[in-house]
Amino acid sequence: MVFLDCFTTEAQEQPVEITPVTKDTFSDWLTSQSGQLANWVKKTGFYADPGKSLILPPGDGGKPLGALLGTVGKNDIWSWGEAAEHLASATYSIGGKPNDTDLNNATLGWALGSYAFNRYRPSKKPISKLAVAASPTLTAISNTAQAVYLTRDLINTPASDMGPGELAACAKDIADRFNAACTVTTGNDLLRDNYPMVHAVGRASKRAPRLIDIIWGKPNWPKVTLVGKGVCFDTGGLDLKPSSGMLMMKKDMGGAAHALGLGQLIMANRLNIRLRILIPAVENSVSGDAFRPMDVLKTRDGMSVEIGNTDAEGRLILGDALTEASAENPDIVINFATLTGAARIALGPDLAAMFSNNDILAEDIAAGAEQCDDPVWRLPLWKPYRRFLDSKIADINNAGQSRFAGAITAALFLKEFVSDNIAWAHFDIYGWNPINRVGRPVGGEAMGLRAVYAMLEKKYSK
Repeated sequence: MVFLDCFTTEAQEQPVEITPVTKDTFSDWLTSQSGQLANWVKKTGFYADPGKSLILPPGDGGKPLGALLGTVGKNDIWSWGEAAEHLASATYSIGGKPNDTDLNNATLGWALGSYAFNRYRPSKKPISKLAVAASPTLTAISNTAQAVYLTRDLINTPASDMGPGELAACAKDIADRFNAACTVTTGNDLLRDNYPMVHAVGRASKRAPRLIDIIWGKPNWPKVTLVGKGVCFDTGGLDLKPSSGMLMMKKDMGGAAHALGLGQLIMANRLNIRLRILIPAVENSVSGDAFRPMDVLKTRDGMSVEIGNTDAEGRLILGDALTEASAENPDIVINFATLTGAARIALGPDLAAMFSNNDILAEDIAAGAEQCDDPVWRLPLWKPYRRFLDSKIADINNAGQSRFAGAITAALFLKEFVSDNIAWAHFDIYGWNPINRVGRPVGGEAMGLRAVYAMLEKKYSK
């Protein structure tokens, strides 16, 4: 069993025990202590605010008597993440009354709070370790944290080191670790294999576009397909973004990062599904070979698309990938994409927008989101807005005639490429924390990943 560095199963010294307290239970804890210790704690100004921690004074042996951690209750995840981030470097354990803490949530929170992106600048802060017993449960928690780490790492890596080729290499490495098949269709071979929109969006870059295809699991298991938008950098194309809009575009492959992170988690925990991961990986660049506004592109399924805006490129490459995903008639198709600013205006940076053509699937994902504190919010596939995508010369326009309902019209565009009989969910995500929050540092973030996994685990676990 492989665990993260923030865990230890063989503590070399007696860990410092962390006692969780809430606003409601803190006074009971104080009255159960000696008068001297209770007075000392009162003078520190500790009031059991969620995420706030306090190292207690040394006992007779010179070691702290323990530590206190304010939480919001039994199921709290993020206060434990803040403890991992801010407590002095040492080895800790979870104490308190057995029913006061969901140990799985606390352990996961500790792992997520221990994350740091240190590819270019190693962290100077030693990792605080949590002493836990080795078990299959700890393995599963480590697998979840590693999936989030992978997603964050991929998004945080700048485009100079995370182009279509590097993204394909990462996918191949994941596939090799789990004995999955991985094929990559590159450059002009995309035209040979009928992925014309992936080719058109990526052909202007010197770094050739790719279609990444991973298959894992027994052929007779239920089929689940994940699709991730892999725009490794987005200039906007000939409809060029301003510099302020281009600044964050290394994260425009966040959908692909989510598909790989979730796929890794599914394989690591060996769910009973035949998993397929499809990632169109491109750079939307500017050159003499760039696709143009008002061009008409053919799609994998034969539709024609008029280009209303070259900066609405993500839905184009996803269209070809979703067509291929539907060809196998899987039980479920789920795609992730950093697709529209409209979703962020509606829901802000913390909530993943979810669209679905299947109420049962949407309800199951929402239940998973509630279970694991990974919020999503369903928005409607409002069919009358399909008129905004009408074209006078083609079957559909990629950008539409109106600035209204941008997240919905983008979802309706994608829906054109998914068979009605397939349960499908589309996540329009931000994939980024713009400010530090407990357990969620500024930078790349997994949104909806744990929610979808919770749904899949309930449905397909052994």
